[in-house]
Amino acid sequence: MKKISDSTIRRMSKYFRSLDQLIDKRVETVSSDTLAEMDGITSAQVRKDLSFFGTFGKRGFGYNTKSLKKQIENILGLYRTWNVAIVGGGNIGRALTDYTEFKKQGFIIRLIMDKDGAKIGKQVHGLTIEDFNKVNDLVKREQIDIAIIAVPADNAQAVADKLVVAGIKAILNFAPRSLKVPPDVTVKYENMAVEMEALSYFLSNKK
Repeated sequence: MKKISDSTIRRMSKYFRSLDQLIDKRVETVSSDTLAEMDGITSAQVRKDLSFFGTFGKRGFGYNTKSLKKQIENILGLYRTWNVAIVGGGNIGRALTDYTEFKKQGFIIRLIMDKDGAKIGKQVHGLTIEDFNKVNDLVKREQIDIAIIAVPADNAQAVADKLVVAGIKAILNFAPRSLKVPPDVTVKYENMAVEMEALSYFLSNKK
């Protein structure tokens, strides 16, 4: 599989959502210029991103919105469902179980785990919080594909280590720290503090 940059994949996700909006408005054909304007980039960037995955549309005619959305859906692996586990029964973990966009895109929350005895056994949006000490059996039972870490930073690496041992190859980390994982494990980070700091920078340097 050829190496595609994270930024390209992120833009493909944006195109997918933009196409969804256009289809809802019953727009049948879209140009690279329109997609670029919707996503705040250049039309050349749109064409370059799409070219990594093949030939789309016809020059001078644009792209069929439904066809392009379907092709991007296949590229992103959204043609199937993925079983997801959340580690951390705190505020973030509980909020994620109720995030409807996950299910809409085929990411099904099957499991929520914690080590806190006061949380284990409690119900969260139809899920029972399970004991993280049983992670190996639970991951196997629920056939988990992706794990989300929503625990304090000090605990994140230990959680990641156990997830790797349990066979997890894809992790989304909400804890504000970098994780060390084997080369065959992919980690993505969702750090709201970093994003807020970036906004602070732009506001501070606006003039």
